[in-house]
Amino acid sequence: MATVTVGLLFGGCSGEHEVSIRSAQAIARALASGANVEKYTVLPVYIRKDGVWQAGPQAKTVLTAGLPPQDEGSAPSTPRQRLPQFEAVDTVDIWFPVLHGPNGEDGTVQGLLTLMQQPFVGSGVLGSALGMDKIAMKTAFAQAGLPQVQYLAVSRAEVWSNPCVFPKLCDRIEAELGYPCFIKPANLGSSVGIAKATSRKELEAGLDSAASYDRRIIVEAGVVAREVECAVLGNDTPKASVLGEISFGSDFYDYETKYTSGQSQHGIPANLPDEITRRIQEMAITAFQAVDAAGISRVDFFYVEDTGEVLINEINTLPGFTATSMYPMMWEASGVSFATLVDALIQLGFERAQV
Repeated sequence: MATVTVGLLFGGCSGEHEVSIRSAQAIARALASGANVEKYTVLPVYIRKDGVWQAGPQAKTVLTAGLPPQDEGSAPSTPRQRLPQFEAVDTVDIWFPVLHGPNGEDGTVQGLLTLMQQPFVGSGVLGSALGMDKIAMKTAFAQAGLPQVQYLAVSRAEVWSNPCVFPKLCDRIEAELGYPCFIKPANLGSSVGIAKATSRKELEAGLDSAASYDRRIIVEAGVVAREVECAVLGNDTPKASVLGEISFGSDFYDYETKYTSGQSQHGIPANLPDEITRRIQEMAITAFQAVDAAGISRVDFFYVEDTGEVLINEINTLPGFTATSMYPMMWEASGVSFATLVDALIQLGFERAQV
């Protein structure tokens, strides 16, 4: 029986390049284990930080090493070099994008694969774009009736404006949200560029930093709550996993805490009342459908234990698959092994392509 060739697309032009490589390593191992050995052949395709696509020995070397090459991007690349040019692209039956953050998780690569008329794992252009942009995402959540923390949308132009406008912006944030508040670039993942502000000085610094990452910024009111996550799997009839809870000693769940072993603790299944668990699972599916996600998503929530309130934080339409990633761990606790999960995602990609 002929095997299915999976184009494993990893690396990418974002600050989450290294995380993408680690996720791709885990997926490659899953496709080479158990029953998947007879079903799939993996074609690694690496996108360098400068946008150049590489397949064959170069991509395999990066995947094996788990790190980008030392000399990557030493010579400037041209627009022509940044397009897929390898002959093996014609052998790919389905693509598995493992590209976290901008230029991979935001609908750009999904649009390219759609134009190529190639099946791929995960959300399409709309779901990916809504899941990436926190402002658009929250608008979709509000339309679906999902409760959220109070927030304000801010533009880079407001932050990097004349001396009269910026203080008024800070005044408005203080009046409407107060302290502590969190400043986030609207279009980055893995907690990149996020700052917590407890004073005017920290607010100004946080806004300036976020503006260096993105022209769209979101500022959210702080909330004392437990951080709970739910994994979603499926297309038109998605299913929710058991819940996971994250605890950590740092001020918030930043990049270092998220990807450094031992910096955070995962409780799976989360120790929550049954009614709260059911509510979060239902809200996760509502959020998944609100942004038109497909295949895979992780949905994050705040559970305010004192009041019993559940607030949606965000959806991640291409969550990590590293050793410390919650998405595969929550499905493992739900009775779905890593290898079975990867197989299911590929089958869902084929299913979505037929719609």
